[in-house]
Amino acid sequence: MTAPELACPLCGCTEFQQEQSRQDSKWGFTSHTMTLLICVQCRYVLHFYDRHSIFDFD
Repeated sequence: MTAPELACPLCGCTEFQQEQSRQDSKWGFTSHTMTLLICVQCRYVLHFYDRHSIFDFD
């Protein structure tokens, strides 16, 4: 079984620019690392909290 292909929920494009992001909690005690996938067609941003996803980004 292969993983499904990721598509933008707005325009259906399957090409993304990958970026890394870090967000601190409200009080600054924790920091969360996220992977951002930005649609190259409409610039919609999909964010993923950790590596536990059905989509492979590597």
